[in-house]
Formats: sequence, C-alpha cells, structure tokens
Amino acid sequence: MNRTTTRYALAFGLCLFLPGPQAQAQHAGEHIMLDPPELIWNDLPSLPGVKISVIEGPLNRAIPIMFRLKFPPNFKVPPHWHPGVEHITIISGTLHMGLGSVFDASNTRALKQGSISIMQPGTHHYVWTDEETIGQVHSSGPWSVNYVNPADDPAKK
Repeated sequence: MNRTTTRYALAFGLCLFLPGPQAQAQHAGEHIMLDPPELIWNDLPSLPGVKISVIEGPLNRAIPIMFRLKFPPNFKVPPHWHPGVEHITIISGTLHMGLGSVFDASNTRALKQGSISIMQPGTHHYVWTDEETIGQVHSSGPWSVNYVNPADDPAKK
C-alpha cells in the first residue's frame, strides 16, 4: 500500500468510529434523565382527550423529537397522517391500529405493551383504545396530526 492509499484508509476508518454531524445534532443540548412520575402531561388540542408529554422537542421544528401520548380508554382517532416517519413503542395498554382512509375497528392490529410500529410519512391510519394506553413516539419535526377528512379535525368544529 502506498502512503496516499494508507492515509485514505486511515481517514475512512476514523469516520466509521467518530460521530458525524448527524449524530452530534441528535445529541445536542443537555443530558436528560427522567422517571415516569417526572413527565409533565398536557392536553393535545389536535386530539382532545389525549395527553402529551414532550421529552425532546419542540415538535414544531425540524429536529429530532420524542414524546409520549396517553390515550384514555374507549378513545378513537379518525383516519389521519403525519408528515414524518413515526417510530411508536407501546409503553402500556393496547393501541389498536388500522391502515387506510376509512375507520374500521374490525380491521386493526392490537399493539400491546412493548410492541413497535414504524410508519412512513403520509401513511393514512387510525387508532382506538379499550383501556388507557401510553405510546412513545420518536420522529423528526415538525409533527402534526392531519385528518384525512377535514371535518374530523377538532379545530374545525
């Protein structure tokens, strides 16, 4: 191996182990450690009755975000979509999720504690609960709930 080839190989090897700009951006800011009782829950206007606890955000900026949603029992969310990829982990309870533009409770999958869902941007889906359910969402902002049928949007009622 000549000197130039060796230098390129060494530089490439270092790139594999050193965090790049993407990794640094995701870990910018202060170190956060929280126990569940320390989470602060607020109302979520786009889903009346649902509580949200923002862990990393804010949700309206193009940065990595993480939050938890607390759904009450017997709650339904009409077909909607989100602008970014969503990684959802069910913390407790059961979230029944279906795909499509028409709500059909009989055509859903029960995601129980520990279950994971990964949805691509713009995926039309709907959910319902039969018990209190908490899910944790990881995504990139901005985040929003966009209803397939605008008449389902509580802001328009």
